Amino acid sequence: MKILVIGGGGREHALVWKLGQSAGVQKIWCAPGNGGITEEAECVEVDAGNVAGLVALAEKVKPDLTVVGP
Repeated sequence: MKILVIGGGGREHALVWKLGQSAGVQKIWCAPGNGGITEEAECVEVDAGNVAGLVALAEKVKPDLTVVGP
């Protein structure tokens, strides 16, 4: 499963960390993420409030699941 997590705070870091523990997860992206999240997921420079940018990212990476943190 490929997952996109939207946000860049502590809540999103915890979500990425826990989701990454699942054996079924192949890839996690986080937009925009933060320095700590980079150890667990690929961070993508898209502002969490930029809906058009997030849609474009989702169309590009085609996640199976999107989790919106904020």
